[in-house]
Amino acid sequence: QVQLVESGGGLVQAGGSLRLSCAASGRTFLSGYGMGWFRQAPGKEREFVAAISWSGGSTNLADSVKGRFTISRDNAKNTVYLQMNSLKPEDTAVYYCAASRDGRAYYTEAFRYDFWGQGTQVTVSS
Repeated sequence: QVQLVESGGGLVQAGGSLRLSCAASGRTFLSGYGMGWFRQAPGKEREFVAAISWSGGSTNLADSVKGRFTISRDNAKNTVYLQMNSLKPEDTAVYYCAASRDGRAYYTEAFRYDFWGQGTQVTVSS
């Protein structure tokens, strides 16, 4: 069982930045997993934000965040990051990280991920 813990969320003004972190608890090593970030706003379905393969060599970003968000990982620290710049009010949501047993993958579909964190709230004020 992989347990994921997100951190770094909070309240920020439009145009500001936040960096989310996703760490594995216990003895889990994330280096073998493809990782993704998703978000869910109130009343909306969970949507894909970003994904990265186990090596970090392949990434994928949703069109809505391209040019503003960056996904990266540090396998030595067992952590995946989502750097969010130029935040907009429409980025307000609970952000979740997810892990896929397919380390080569950088999937956009939520059902392809095997493990999920509890989420961290990001609120962007106008």
